[in-house]
Amino acid sequence: MNLGVSFAPLVPDYLVWSALAVAVVLTILLLVSRSRGAFMRAAAMALFVLALANPSFTREDRDPLSSVAIVVVDKSASQEFGERTQQTEAVRAALSERLGRIPNLEVRFVEAGESSGETDGTRLFTALTAATNDVPHDRVAGAVFITDGRVHDVPTDAATLGFSAPVHALITGRPNERDRRVVLVTTPRFGIVGQSQTVAYRVDDQGVPAGNTQITVRRDGETIDKRNVRVGQENRINVPIPHAGPNIVEIEAAPLDDELTTVNNRAVVSIEGVRDKLRVLLVSGEPHAGERAWRNLLKSDAAVDLVHFTILRPPEKQDGTPIHELSLIAFPTRELFQQKIHEFQLIIFDRYARQGVLPILYFDNIARYVRGGGAVLIAAGPDYASQTSLWRTPLESVLPAEPSGRTSDMPYRAKLSKLGERHPVTRGLEGSQSDPPQWSRWFRLVDARANKGMTVMEGPDSKPLLQLSREGEGRIALLLSDHIWLWARGYEGGGPHSDLMRRLSHWLMKQPDLEEEALRLMVRGRDLTVQRQTMAESVEEITLTAPSGKTRTLALTEGDPGVFRATIEANELGLWRANDSKLTALANVGPANPREFTEVTSTTQVMRTFTDATGGASMRIADASGTVNVPRIVSVRSSDTYRGDDWIGLRMREASVVRGIGVLPIFAGAIGLMLLIGALALTWAREGR
Repeated sequence: MNLGVSFAPLVPDYLVWSALAVAVVLTILLLVSRSRGAFMRAAAMALFVLALANPSFTREDRDPLSSVAIVVVDKSASQEFGERTQQTEAVRAALSERLGRIPNLEVRFVEAGESSGETDGTRLFTALTAATNDVPHDRVAGAVFITDGRVHDVPTDAATLGFSAPVHALITGRPNERDRRVVLVTTPRFGIVGQSQTVAYRVDDQGVPAGNTQITVRRDGETIDKRNVRVGQENRINVPIPHAGPNIVEIEAAPLDDELTTVNNRAVVSIEGVRDKLRVLLVSGEPHAGERAWRNLLKSDAAVDLVHFTILRPPEKQDGTPIHELSLIAFPTRELFQQKIHEFQLIIFDRYARQGVLPILYFDNIARYVRGGGAVLIAAGPDYASQTSLWRTPLESVLPAEPSGRTSDMPYRAKLSKLGERHPVTRGLEGSQSDPPQWSRWFRLVDARANKGMTVMEGPDSKPLLQLSREGEGRIALLLSDHIWLWARGYEGGGPHSDLMRRLSHWLMKQPDLEEEALRLMVRGRDLTVQRQTMAESVEEITLTAPSGKTRTLALTEGDPGVFRATIEANELGLWRANDSKLTALANVGPANPREFTEVTSTTQVMRTFTDATGGASMRIADASGTVNVPRIVSVRSSDTYRGDDWIGLRMREASVVRGIGVLPIFAGAIGLMLLIGALALTWAREGR
């Protein structure tokens, strides 16, 4: 209970002060003139002025409030190294017991740092601020951090905390820890396919003298280089970019003896492979209604550099005029099909038949081009069934279907084969889900017998319509109809011509997303999805390896035809691996090289400046042998320093809450009247003597 006096003047404040001034002047005159009863008159005037000020006695009933101490427990990934987890739990139990013995103290334990993969670093002060949001600043007794000292959100100014109390850091780990890490100096984000990019890196050691170490460099899991380097010196390596999409480069250093962890011995760089230009050669054998379908598609892609030639001379025209005299532009056959053929990623023959334009020798060059890694697409019409068919050239050795010499001119709807429902080129084409498919009819099919590859689209009587085949390192596709332009024109509602033609050309040019057999790891937030694309009816279990080296097996379930998936929570930051007996996939969870693993040795220096500014301490709780010594907890009322060699202090507060207020006016009612009348009576009696 607190007692006090308050004033509530009965008149404006200036009248009270004026009355006081008059009383003071009169009192001085009475004292100077030595008038009889001067002191009694002064007392009477003082009572009258006090009555105008209307004083009251107040009584406050208060309940004391407890002080609040916050204990922030670091649960980040680096706290799992060595004996830190056991040390943290030992300190936590000791603090809980010792703080519980301090009277009038509320203790709050807060765990922080588990979501460091999303924030890229250990953020303990963010958790402290959240824990004190509902606590008045005059109730906070202090904060204690249990951490390895690697905190990435330490404020630069202690005033930003919002309270004036000591902050202590109890550091886990040992003072003699040793660690090796790979530091990336310069890393490119993109690279041109077929060229190389330079990655600069450095190996740093902590706790040991500098020396030499072996470095292993891998790209997409395949070792591309091994070398010995000097620790502490910058090194560079040229990494070839063989394909489009992510090229994951790992730089791994050999481990140290008795090293704290090897998780940061490896640095990861993801280089996005982009193609400079996709060079496509389109040769149209004769003008026809669908000639521009291929041209328009390829010209609409800014990444495609298209070279298009059309043979304008019809086959039936035999007037003896030399071909070079009929050409608007001389057809550079030797340059295209002998000297520069390997500069093209794709060659398309659109209704092309032998017309004496290309010598037979050049078709042999084209066949070798395919086996060496090139791609050819035959968009066939009646020409493929004729005596001048491409089948009757050295290209026959790589073509996947033999023509019978007949064409079927009848309406039909193209449909996906069983393999086509699983193949990424045709799977899920819009309109293919119904029977018959919801796309327009075609009216011509070149009759042929498939002798290699896969039939992914069929015509009437299950005859092959779209045949895909691999030859050596290259690929070849055969479309046995020249009526895909009906889809492009919107005849009877059209069809997915753009999707089909784009997927087909990209599969031929080895786009990774369209591989028939592929294993992929996909990261979305904290979810890791393993996806297996296959033409088989079932897949084997996948072995999944976490960044720490822990392995587990996953059974995949089929979703879309030919696509098997499984999703797990990625509870570790870093590079994950998935593999079966044939394929391997890599994916990085979180930042490529998390700050959490950049420096993993424990330290008292990171937080020392801040804790010193608050009067707190930054001290280790374990010696070199690993023995844990938790400091004593001392309650301190007020001080500039809240630490000692073996103790840390908390600032105990005296905060309270008002439960009730009582007010007793002094000059109200009979009491005030009696005081004033009594003063007048005493003054009159003194002067009447």
